[in-house]
Amino acid sequence: MTRDNVVVWWLRTDDAGVNLSRLETMLDSDEQARAARFHFQRDRLSYIAAHALGRILLSAHAGGDPTGWRFVTGDHGKPEVLSPHSEQRLRLNLSHTVGLAAAALTFDHDIGIDVEWLGREPITEPAQHFFAPAECAHLAAVAPGLTHEIFLTYWTLKEAYVKAIGKGMAQPLDSFAFKLDPPSIQFDSERAGNPAHWLFRRFQPTHDHVMALALRHPNPRAVTVSTIDASQEFLRQQT
Repeated sequence: MTRDNVVVWWLRTDDAGVNLSRLETMLDSDEQARAARFHFQRDRLSYIAAHALGRILLSAHAGGDPTGWRFVTGDHGKPEVLSPHSEQRLRLNLSHTVGLAAAALTFDHDIGIDVEWLGREPITEPAQHFFAPAECAHLAAVAPGLTHEIFLTYWTLKEAYVKAIGKGMAQPLDSFAFKLDPPSIQFDSERAGNPAHWLFRRFQPTHDHVMALALRHPNPRAVTVSTIDASQEFLRQQT
């Protein structure tokens, strides 16, 4: 893997073959404590799977035992890898939802990933609370049967972007707008940066999920994105 490569793995957590106990042993004590605080088992499983998946992905591309990775937390809660080599900074981002966990890895560049379950309850608050005017206009124009999926498509792109810049929900979601085909971003202020330095990808890893990737890169056309459905058999080969 080089600075122009991104690797995205995902794992279905509703598969009966998912070995929760095996995955949980890869987590450190802080991660295990946080996992224990989830009220619902399905949410706990998705959290554990995402963090174990990230560790396996790191080891697959940088070597070492998946249990050996350590992380620090940024100002807005974004975890960052303590890279073993100073010349290249490993950048990992994780996401999880009902039935799916995902991890994205690259070198040096800001990266974010988000997954959403299409079966979740629709958000009832007006779109103006979350989206820019152009996005709201698009949502208002789509067929009613598509509104929920388009809403979550925008949502995953926005989440991936704010995770990449490390601000999370501290970044107002109406301060930037997306176009979907192909996905691209526009900012309401030049201080936000150059839209041409961002790569966005949309995925539908399963019939029940949508996923988005955000990457800040000086030359997005040079970037190669590789995706892998990390089945349990594949995970066993990596551990």
